[in-house]
Amino acid sequence: MMQANDDQTELRERAKERLKLKSEFRAHLLAFVLVNSFIVLIWAATGSGFFWPVFPIAGWGIGLAFHARDAYGRTSPTEDEIRREMERLSEG
Repeated sequence: MMQANDDQTELRERAKERLKLKSEFRAHLLAFVLVNSFIVLIWAATGSGFFWPVFPIAGWGIGLAFHARDAYGRTSPTEDEIRREMERLSEG
């Protein structure tokens, strides 16, 4: 009985952490869209020459992609991956 409570508590904490990561990512995405939209408006208002906003959009986009992976990607190894790694380590 005690193990089930511990498992539920751990699962609840992991779920809370994932929800926090997803919320932080959504805030990051909103900032990305708003700031870069403003930069594009500045570009358009100043003559629309070379599309220089591509540089901050691309740079920030890379960071945003990593943040998305952290928030929505698989964050912990599967039991099968753990078992295979343990076998590999025991051989060497």
